[in-house]
Amino acid sequence: MENITFKIFNSTAALPEQWDQVAQQNVFLQTPYLSVLERSAPTNMQCFYIGIFEKSELIGVALAQYLDLNVLESFGERDKCIKTMIRNYIFKNFASHTLFLGNNMITGQNGYVFSKEIDFKCMSEILLQSADEIISYFKKKGVAIHLVSFKDFYQNCAVKLRAYDFSRMYEFTAQPNMILYRNENWTTEENYTAALSKKYRDQFKRARKKFEGIQVKNLSYEDVLVQEDALYSLYYYVAKNAPFNTFFLSKDHFSTLKGQCGNRFQIFGYYSADKLVGFHTLLLNEETLETYFLGYDETIQKENMLYLNMLYNMTKYGIENGFNRIIFGRTALEIKSSVGAIPVQMSGFIYHTHPWINRFMEIIFKQLEPKSQWQQRHPFK
Repeated sequence: MENITFKIFNSTAALPEQWDQVAQQNVFLQTPYLSVLERSAPTNMQCFYIGIFEKSELIGVALAQYLDLNVLESFGERDKCIKTMIRNYIFKNFASHTLFLGNNMITGQNGYVFSKEIDFKCMSEILLQSADEIISYFKKKGVAIHLVSFKDFYQNCAVKLRAYDFSRMYEFTAQPNMILYRNENWTTEENYTAALSKKYRDQFKRARKKFEGIQVKNLSYEDVLVQEDALYSLYYYVAKNAPFNTFFLSKDHFSTLKGQCGNRFQIFGYYSADKLVGFHTLLLNEETLETYFLGYDETIQKENMLYLNMLYNMTKYGIENGFNRIIFGRTALEIKSSVGAIPVQMSGFIYHTHPWINRFMEIIFKQLEPKSQWQQRHPFK
């Protein structure tokens, strides 16, 4: 750690001038996206921006998010069972003040980036010390942080981190990140469908047949402003009916994101008889296409196979625009595998600030993390 220091910022306006240059490899750590979080983050979220310096030179940036789960009206309403009730009770009473080192709104290793190589021993110390400083900040405000989680590391990084200070924490694996890797020979949707086996080509054709009559429009910033309420209503339906949630977006999130990120944020509206019945969003992140939030009318979704068609449309966009991979996230695993996404396991590290409770972290975590049984599909020949 010699000559390595860090500074935590509460505002994007205070960030060093070199911030975006250091963060150039990841759109989720650049100031346009961070300013969206600052202006229209979920109401129960507060963000912190960590600058890492070698002497006076900025060499790394990281993101932390505090979540107050007490203000949520719902953790998700799809699953109504005893285990869900137990999970919600545990969250309210033992994990309602949670600190994430990373971005809890997206899937993937998006919590930090460095402009030069740094050893994992140093990195683990910086992340832990940053968490300690933010915990102290809240303690002075009379808020006791319960859980601290270091989110989403690919396995090669997780192995190296647990060789150092991270070994003291409970390492967990949640649902896998579903990623579609583009075959270098695919430049059109026809290339993609030709690679499918007959069963999954038939699925594609059936979905597209059901999709007839639905118009898709790439929404401009002005369109998003006009459709703000409808977009949020469609998003909120899907989010509220998810198995688990730790936040809900603010109502102006999509317009703020479109205004700040421009063409790097794409939002596609789905219309039936001139009525908005669904949408999906994408973030263009160098060679990676990141799927973001979506929403739909449940009745149209069933009748027109809207969600599956959204997945095909995201895949088409990624292929035709030359992205090397499409990150679909960690929900709806089976249907995503049916379009070609494969599961990529990721690790996180977590601890409870109360030493006695932390001894039972593994038992507690298994109550917090909803499990789902699913069968991986193999759609290609």
